Amino acid sequence: MPTNNTYGIHIKGIGSYVPELIADNEMFSKIVDTSDEWITQRTGIKTRHITNGEPNYFLGAEAAKKAVADAGIKAEDIDLIIVSTCTPDFYTPSEAALIQREIGAIGSMAIDINCACTGFDYGLDMAKRYLQSEDGVDTVLLVATEELSKFVDYTDRSSCILFGDGAAAFVLERNKDTLWSSYLGADGSGAKFLVSRALKSENVFRTNKEDFDMAMPQTKDHFFAQDGKEVYKFATRALPDAVLHACEKAGMTPDELDCIVPHQANVRIIETAAKNLGVSMDKMVVYIDRYGNTSSASIPIAFCDAVAEGRIKRGDKVCFVGFGGGLTFAAVIFEY
Repeated sequence: MPTNNTYGIHIKGIGSYVPELIADNEMFSKIVDTSDEWITQRTGIKTRHITNGEPNYFLGAEAAKKAVADAGIKAEDIDLIIVSTCTPDFYTPSEAALIQREIGAIGSMAIDINCACTGFDYGLDMAKRYLQSEDGVDTVLLVATEELSKFVDYTDRSSCILFGDGAAAFVLERNKDTLWSSYLGADGSGAKFLVSRALKSENVFRTNKEDFDMAMPQTKDHFFAQDGKEVYKFATRALPDAVLHACEKAGMTPDELDCIVPHQANVRIIETAAKNLGVSMDKMVVYIDRYGNTSSASIPIAFCDAVAEGRIKRGDKVCFVGFGGGLTFAAVIFEY
């Protein structure tokens, strides 16, 4: 059945920010056994932006400032800040609290979420539900900010080439009688396929030496590890499946979408997903060559570039779709 479209979202302003430092494929060929040709053919990535000491919350705050300016509002107009990140600067305070401080939105609610690369989709759905309640939340600032260079092992040639840093933000308001559909979920049985460890369970009173690892893989400190084959199988299945479910709920087909903005992890995954959906790659918004994989920031960064270049226009029917650690999957459909 079609989704009840009484409530949706209005994207009032957008903004993105990436660090000035750019690492191209040739730079990686000097630190690991790889080449520009090898990276480009297998991933579609040519460059990625890497922080030069800037904290993760700084990236998010810069993107947020642009979104607020684009929306033509004041920071104090924001009722809720939702920040998607899997690379926070602190366990506490939250990135949302730090971004609130930086932009001067003191007094708003501030929440962090971690759904890995699907975080922006989850955040959009969460923002829509807050706005739908009409209970004191009229304006939401949604930010995805990621500093993946923090947990990249730059001695691992198979993974270090994939990731970049960046952020993007949307200012959102409620919108009645507009297109909206979402399909979100997770498969925790695949948690072991994308892993970065946090603090271990150690304290001065511990006597039990048994390792309660819950079948999770051993990793090098906090560095990121993935099972590329398993992630690829999941992603190529989850992306088209999520799009189809979201379209079904909206009472439409993928052909009726003006564009699909997928998580920018690997161009081969996107090409396979497009084939399985039966849509042309022309419908896919892809900027992975510029930024690499920026986790939850990849979809909104690509969207901002597409809007700036006139590829996405007001009134377009857009689908955001992603997959990520957890394993999570998500698709949202809305009218820009």
